[in-house]
Amino acid sequence: MGGCMSKSDSDAASNKMSYNMQTTGSQGFGQPQAQQPMLPGQIMAQQSPIHLGPQTRQPSTPNGMNRGGPPQQQQQQQQYRPNSTLPGQRPGGPGGRVAAPAPAPAPARPRSQEASNVFCAIWDYEARTPQDLSFKKGDKLKIVNNNDGDWWQAQSLATGRLGYIPSNYVAPIESLQSEEWYHGKIRRGEAEKILLELGKNGSYLLRDSESKPGDFSLSVRDGQSVKHYRIRTLDEGGYFISLRTTFATLNDLVAHYSRDADGLCCALVAPCSHADKPETPDLAFNLKDEWEIPRTQIQLRKQLGAGQFGEVWQGIWNNTTQVAVKTLKPGSMSPADFLKEAAVMKKLRHPKLVQLYAVCTDKEPIFIITELMTNGSLLDYLREKGPNLKIPQLIDMSSQVAQGMAYLESQAFIHRDLAARNILVGQNNMCKVADFGLARVISEDNYTPQEGTKFPIKWTAPEAALYSRFSIKSDVWSFGILLTELVTYGRIPYPGMTNADVLAQLEKGYRMPNPQGCPPTLYQIMYDCWKANPDDRPTFESLQYRLEDLIVNSAGEYHEASRVR
Repeated sequence: MGGCMSKSDSDAASNKMSYNMQTTGSQGFGQPQAQQPMLPGQIMAQQSPIHLGPQTRQPSTPNGMNRGGPPQQQQQQQQYRPNSTLPGQRPGGPGGRVAAPAPAPAPARPRSQEASNVFCAIWDYEARTPQDLSFKKGDKLKIVNNNDGDWWQAQSLATGRLGYIPSNYVAPIESLQSEEWYHGKIRRGEAEKILLELGKNGSYLLRDSESKPGDFSLSVRDGQSVKHYRIRTLDEGGYFISLRTTFATLNDLVAHYSRDADGLCCALVAPCSHADKPETPDLAFNLKDEWEIPRTQIQLRKQLGAGQFGEVWQGIWNNTTQVAVKTLKPGSMSPADFLKEAAVMKKLRHPKLVQLYAVCTDKEPIFIITELMTNGSLLDYLREKGPNLKIPQLIDMSSQVAQGMAYLESQAFIHRDLAARNILVGQNNMCKVADFGLARVISEDNYTPQEGTKFPIKWTAPEAALYSRFSIKSDVWSFGILLTELVTYGRIPYPGMTNADVLAQLEKGYRMPNPQGCPPTLYQIMYDCWKANPDDRPTFESLQYRLEDLIVNSAGEYHEASRVR
């Protein structure tokens, strides 16, 4: 990323990558750390084999470029030759990729094994235990041992200190992942949200192409809308947006369009920062397997709410890390049954799922330790701030829930209690699915949702409510009910009807009418979720795409860059 190198390093390395693209317009709705002790066995650990295999950059021209700004010297550009093959064709016929109008880039310089083990920090990290290593964004770290996929032993090249680091906080020093403008595998709708919320005019990011693996897209903020340009790849190496100008690397492409719009909506001004720091996979390295922790390590600071299974508190673990603590009602579940379910839940990891960190089951109440979501449950959030949320924001929040549920769907995992009360909200309207799987281990006698029943009838698919036939498709039904909660700012479904009335009417084919102010296209999605035959209901993956398409004005495909200079 931009913070991974000094200015001189940055100027020498920034020109190392280029792009080929096309566009779509769419409307947008340090202080130094204290010395850490050397750990026993660390010297031995330095001898451990490293098999990182980082993705290295392509070779660059010798000219430097400031991140997000113009290069120090003008780069060489390759002009399109009329006899070159057009996009989508190979010499002698259609169907291939673009034949190279530009010479192949020079071969990459071989990198030493030592250099390949050097990573840079892409986020700040504060040590949580004496075994951890603190670092700041941009610090260079030598990876000493990466045998564990989630936590690596590393040495700071600045201080020489050793310790464990979360592997998702660093990237190879000369990799695409280390560039601040590279956002990886995000969808177009998410790119627009990031640029419109965090960027300014001329802000940009590069992302993986959704439709063509191996290609990229450039997204640029243009006033209150976002334009998208497809970056195409040449057969013999190199990239282009418009064939009249090709580049050896992605850095070269970014440098050129930072200096000159050259047919884009505007020149690239500054890379858009990543919206949110990722969660660590565990509270700490030494808890990745031993995640039953002493409750003396938990301090309960502030009650955030009370719900179906107990109370939710803001807490502190080990005097270092803010967490959320769910205290389960005594007698609500068997600790042994819960531990079996929690062992599965802890392995489920996705940016749109609330991360389960640890548990305390030695006595009641059972503690469930998770990441902290600062704005609490979606239900409370809607009732408090709902009128300030417009339809595009509500649809975006629903698409995030669908994304988390699509992951559970891919893992053949059933939520069983999907509702606004079990979605948590963080900063910038970030939504994550919580309490997945808990309904299965809650004692039936203690399963008493808001309206005093033993089952959340109004959220539950008929086949599950009547015959206990739970499936991912019954979760889809519940998702349709959750959509009504969103557009009504937390209103209880089926207003004025008892649970018995609801079941009887559903059996006769009744479905809730379109809530006031809900777009017909969104109501159609709800209605599809309520198909009587579970097999006829959509998948969560398709729901995610449909909801994102409601946000994004996708009337056009990617456009060529304008030929006006």
